[in-house]
Amino acid sequence: MMNIDVIGDIHGCFDEFKGLTEELGYCWDSGIPLHPDGRLLAFVGDLTDRGPQSLKVIEVVSKLVKRKKAFYSPGNHCNKLYRYFLGRDVSITHGLETTVAEYKALNQREQEHISSTFIQLYEHAPLYQVLDKGKLVVAHAGIREEYIGRNDKRVKSFVLYGDITGKFHSDGYPVRRNWAKDYHGKAIIVYGHTPVKDVVIQNHTYNIDTGCVFGGKLTALRYPEMEIVDVPSSMEPVPEKFRELDK
Repeated sequence: MMNIDVIGDIHGCFDEFKGLTEELGYCWDSGIPLHPDGRLLAFVGDLTDRGPQSLKVIEVVSKLVKRKKAFYSPGNHCNKLYRYFLGRDVSITHGLETTVAEYKALNQREQEHISSTFIQLYEHAPLYQVLDKGKLVVAHAGIREEYIGRNDKRVKSFVLYGDITGKFHSDGYPVRRNWAKDYHGKAIIVYGHTPVKDVVIQNHTYNIDTGCVFGGKLTALRYPEMEIVDVPSSMEPVPEKFRELDK
């Protein structure tokens, strides 16, 4: 049995990330959060954008993964930042502008360091994490039971963006179906991507994106205890960013 603490979408909220790991019993004396009992961290993706310290989050998560103290899979914001660092033509909007501003404030050597650090982190990350002999799956926007074990384009789109309908909300964000209400697998699926006011539990699935960057909370799910731990956000509340999932 693995002992893992899965953390929701951080979006550059480094202080809340540090506070949450301390609440979970992790010690930062070495500069990264390590647990005295050997517990490991897992991340649902979207480490960056919108929040104030995206680059610091990248540094810490990268060090954790290199030391095999954490598991990471990318979210859609991670994917976009990766393409930006590769020099691709991406729209610097929807929060990427905050990360880019941090990046551009660095000198050239620091820029090269952080871009290569993130590119390496991203390129070595699985599309989603299958942990504890398949009992636990961590995927940014979730994953259907029949997709587990696959890595094709359809699965990548689902894992990064969710079950999109092709329609959009009034604020420009895509309308997504609630795939979790039809999930009937045995594996526990932990995901984020869609900000909710409180953790939503449906059919062995847990949405733990409680909108820290929008003034909500940063949440962790302790596995196998299935205990929810959170810390309040220091960010200004943006109530319209939270979604109600269709049950």
